[in-house]
Parts: sequence; structure tokens; C-alpha cells
Amino acid sequence: MTDAAVPVTQSAVENFAEQYLRSIGCDIDKQGNQWTVTAPNEVDNELLTESVTLVCGDNVDDEAAEELHPESPFFQTLLSEASDRAPTGKLSLEADNADAQLPDWLQESDLEVSSAKFTPYYDRTALVVLFRARVETVSEYQTELLQAVAIDTRSESFLPTLEQAFLQRVSSDTELKSSDSMDMQAADVRPLLDTASGQVVDRIQRTIDEIHQEASRAADAEVEEFRQMQQQRIGELEEQLSNLSARIADLSDQINSSDESKRVEALKERKTLKNEHEDIQAELDDLRQRRDQGFPKRQREIRERHALDVQVEPLTITEVEYERGDLEIVLTTDEHTLEFTAGYGTGVGITETVNCSKCGRAFTDTNPVEDIAGGLICLDCSPQE
Repeated sequence: MTDAAVPVTQSAVENFAEQYLRSIGCDIDKQGNQWTVTAPNEVDNELLTESVTLVCGDNVDDEAAEELHPESPFFQTLLSEASDRAPTGKLSLEADNADAQLPDWLQESDLEVSSAKFTPYYDRTALVVLFRARVETVSEYQTELLQAVAIDTRSESFLPTLEQAFLQRVSSDTELKSSDSMDMQAADVRPLLDTASGQVVDRIQRTIDEIHQEASRAADAEVEEFRQMQQQRIGELEEQLSNLSARIADLSDQINSSDESKRVEALKERKTLKNEHEDIQAELDDLRQRRDQGFPKRQREIRERHALDVQVEPLTITEVEYERGDLEIVLTTDEHTLEFTAGYGTGVGITETVNCSKCGRAFTDTNPVEDIAGGLICLDCSPQE
């Protein structure tokens, strides 16, 4: 597993929602993907003042029903409410040799894992923080994402496998032992929160970039629309000036050829038209200057409205105690047996890089261990039949 974002899955959302709603006394009647939730009279809950219908997923035909999925407003509000009730906690992960977490490069291998025995040596502590990340602009683009980040409190290394295990276990009937309060002090938690928050931004950077591109395209389109409107206005003003110039020229001819009374009237009208000509010329000059500069003030206003605002907010913080030690793994084929040992943590998996005995490269899910004759041999180095 890589450092890619660990998603809050639909099943995790449904399990969490069911457990939380039942914990506050709600009755849930399930019919397929539709839940009818009835709250007790005494419950203090802004979402459940009366019976509500939930539809798991985003395919909702009933306008009165609420969607229940990771990004739905109902779930976001439910999560905020749950985090307000219990924002911190402590969990303990215990070893279970029958359920050892094997890396992808072993799971993707055709070799048989005949045994995997974990020997714990010492305890370690990690923080698992559930963040809500909001990426939005003043305009129409907006999204909310949930991200779980696990970080070892001593090494400050990220533990993505623990994130996945945490989400799976806290959203189902688990074997986790929990207590009410954390042992860590706020002063020790704060720098870890800052580090984890930065990791969230790094993980959702692709989403940020995509929204930024959409917002930039929208801003570019709005700027271009404004530019075209102003260019149209420039054309209209140029045409007005041309017409005024022609009328002023005609009046000048009339002044030169008319009697005194008509000359005075023509002079007054020409003066009025010249004043109008000057006003329009000034407006035209200003528009041309701003056009040549790219309409900087208007561009700034438009792009400020489409600028991104990224907010990362911790919803829950859980102190997780886990064990570190060695995992003894025995691999077998029809002809060979090989035993090797690797560092391991409960809920974390193998904690060190294991390399091919031939090429020295680390095993991956795309280049798993393929042979054990003479050591751990990767797919690329194993004899091809």
C-alpha cells in the first residue's frame, strides 16, 4: 500500500452511521438500500427531530429522503455531531497471528505462506486523525473529502496500513479495546496534527489541482466574456464618434453657408455635439487603455472569486497503541521451503523494505516474490517458463 489517500468507503459510512444512530437510541428499519430511522423523543439531535428516510448511495428517487454516502451533507453533519460528542479517544491493537497483515508483494505471489508468526517486543503509539478537507471557491466549485491519517508519535512516519485497519475496525464490530481519554498531552499532539494536516493536503493535491483547473477555466471564460463585451462597447463608441464627427462636419458647413439666425443655432448644436464627442472620446480612450493592459482590475476581481480556499479540519483524534516486533514468515513450494523475518507492527504490517536476493530491488505488488530457490527472488529475476 502506498501513501495514497485512504478513502472512507461507502461500507464504512454505513457501518458508522448505523452504530452511531443506534448508540443514541434510534430505531433503524432496513429495506434494501433504504433505511427508515426513528429517533426517541428525548434525543438531542438536529438531524432527527422526527423519522427520516436514508438512501445508501447517491441514487435517490424520493425527494424527501436523505443521501448517505461519504460526501453527503447528512453524513457530514452526522460525523460533525459524533465528533463533538467524542472528539478524542484511545484504542489498543493486539496481536493476532491468525490475522497477520501480509504485504501486497506476498498477497500477489503464487507462493504458499505456510505460517506467519508475530513476536511482539515493545509497544508503540500512533495518532489516527480523521480530517475533513474542504476545497472550494467563491464560485460554483466545491467538494468535501474525508481523510484518515495515521502517524507514529515517535518517528513521525506515516502508517497508511494502520489507517486502513483503523477505518475497517472502528466501522464494524471490532476487537479493539477502547478507553475514554487519551494519555497524550495537547502540547505533544499539536505538532503531530500539523504534520498530519500537511499530509492531507499532499494527498488531495490532485483533487486540488483538478478543481483549480476548473476554476481557472471558468475565470478565463469570464475574463474573455468581459473582454468581448468591452470590445463590443469600444466598437459602439467608435461608431458614435464617427457619426458625431460627420454631424459636426455638416454643422460646420451649415455655419459657413447659413444666415445669422441659423448660424447661431448651428453653433450651439455643434458645441453640444463637440462636448458629447469629447466625453465619448474620453470613455473610448479609457476603455482602450484598460483593454491594452488586459483589464487588470476586472481580472483581479474575477480571479479572486475563483481562487481556491483549502481548509483541513480534524474531526476526531484517536491515540492507538500497537505492538512492534518481528514477523516470521515461512514460504513453501513443491521443492523448497524458506523462512525469513521482517519487522512488523499490529495494524501496521511489515515495517521494513524487503529486497530481492538477486537484483536488490524492493518487492512491490507489480513485482512480487516469485521464487524461493536460493533466497527471495522477484518476478523479474525468476526463470520464465
